[in-house]
Amino acid sequence: MADGDIDRLIQLLARLPGLGPRSARRGALYLLQRRESLLQPLAAALTRAAESIVACSTCGNLDSSDPCAICRDPGRDRSTICVVEEVGDLWALERSGAFKGRYHVLGGTLSALDGRGPEQLNLGRLLERAGEAGTEEIILALSATVEGQTTAHYLVERLAGLPVEVTGLGRGVPVGGSLDFLDDGTLAAALKARRPAG
Repeated sequence: MADGDIDRLIQLLARLPGLGPRSARRGALYLLQRRESLLQPLAAALTRAAESIVACSTCGNLDSSDPCAICRDPGRDRSTICVVEEVGDLWALERSGAFKGRYHVLGGTLSALDGRGPEQLNLGRLLERAGEAGTEEIILALSATVEGQTTAHYLVERLAGLPVEVTGLGRGVPVGGSLDFLDDGTLAAALKARRPAG
């Protein structure tokens, strides 16, 4: 069977979303059989990413600079902030091409079962940004899950005293759905059909 180094590679690959032990074993074998063309470049890219990728102090996106490229882009609509749960959701919305404003990554949702309260989320910075001059709309682009909707309700209450319109995604996002798994057309339709939250 496999030695310690190969077992370690398989165990680490199995931690990736969507990969179980069997898929991880196949992936490890594939990488090892393509050492020079795939494994070594992948290892180098992972090392570079580990050294250079940081969370943006403004929005929470991952990038090699702080602030990130989206926050630095002068062509973005400065009046609108789209609030998402995770960086993968931000990337999904960017892929759709339907949103040209700014983002804010919460870092999850409120979840009593997981022990995640408001203190564990990136809420303070969101409230600061929502109160800045020029911010007119906060779009709550949270998943249509119990946790996502609980978080949206909490945010509506926290943002109530600020001079911003708070909206949520409209049709197109299925109940229980996660943004990262939706197609670009569904995301674009959901952004266009946003409605007041609360």
